[in-house]
Amino acid sequence: MKRFYKKAGIRHADAAFAIVLDDRPVRTPGGGFLSLASGPLAEAIAAEWAEQGETIDHHAMPLTRFANTAIDRVRADRSHAVAQVEAIARHDLVCYRAADPPELVRREALAWDQPLVWAHERHGLALTVTSGIATVAQPDASFDALRAALSRLDEFVVTGLAATVAILKSTVLALALHDRLTDAPAAHAAAHVDEIFQAEKWGRDAEADARFEALLKELEATDRFMRLARA
Repeated sequence: MKRFYKKAGIRHADAAFAIVLDDRPVRTPGGGFLSLASGPLAEAIAAEWAEQGETIDHHAMPLTRFANTAIDRVRADRSHAVAQVEAIARHDLVCYRAADPPELVRREALAWDQPLVWAHERHGLALTVTSGIATVAQPDASFDALRAALSRLDEFVVTGLAATVAILKSTVLALALHDRLTDAPAAHAAAHVDEIFQAEKWGRDAEADARFEALLKELEATDRFMRLARA
């Protein structure tokens, strides 16, 4: 799509910040207004529009995409996003541990034990840990607590959290990132501790490196969206 505006900015009214292009409000793909409660998030989204060249590249506008999803989908029905977070938690990466070699066992424990304990203490998400890949049943009470925790978050944060969970394959690590127990590079490394261990032992190829960096870039975008949405 060709750029059709000269200036991007925000308009503050009724405790909301609307994105405007040449003073005209932007609409989401679903027809709603691109309006946010967070001033810092609105400023960052306006900057995405302002930084576009002659052709608008929507892939270079992750904050706008997440905001559109929050307004068009999650605001009307949070159930899908909540179900996604819960589904990953039921098969959370950090619950499935290697039995050997000892060094990998040690690294998994170092990366995953603290977030697991914290998720239980902070959110009531008590998960069972097992060795191997056989599915282990998790206590239903944990998911009652998880849904209660998610109910306290607005649609923008829930949108960011669901996207983060999908990247990390771990609700525990996503919640730790959301609550600033960790940062994006550390959460990314924790989610790929097995892969990093194997790469150190056997080497890494260019395709794997590119995928690793692309996932980190996506994670940094979701993390930024959550932080700005809470600001």
